[in-house]
Amino acid sequence: MNVMKKIEAIIKPFKLSEVKDALNELGIQGMTVTEVKGFGRQKGHTEIYRGSEYTVDFLPKIKIETVLADSQVKAAVEAIVKAGKTGKIGDGKVFVWTIDEAVRIRTDERGESAV
Repeated sequence: MNVMKKIEAIIKPFKLSEVKDALNELGIQGMTVTEVKGFGRQKGHTEIYRGSEYTVDFLPKIKIETVLADSQVKAAVEAIVKAGKTGKIGDGKVFVWTIDEAVRIRTDERGESAV
């Protein structure tokens, strides 16, 4: 059985097209993109609106998910990090874990051929 991995990356919204292009250059096209909100170590920030200070806890982020062959993971993670990095706090995170099975609903293909 071939090993598949899922990559989940949380990035800044304005970095989406750069990350998508970097993955496309590697031949990775299938991905799910979700608009999410969250915070990490920076715990959000404070803003002033009409003279009142308030805390913005959850910052807008983009979550990219893709499942691919284990042999593609290292290059994909490196591409995401390189394209998604600004060098400032809140650049995001990349998570990788093993996928036991994938099934393409339309054709009933399984494993790597399903992704």
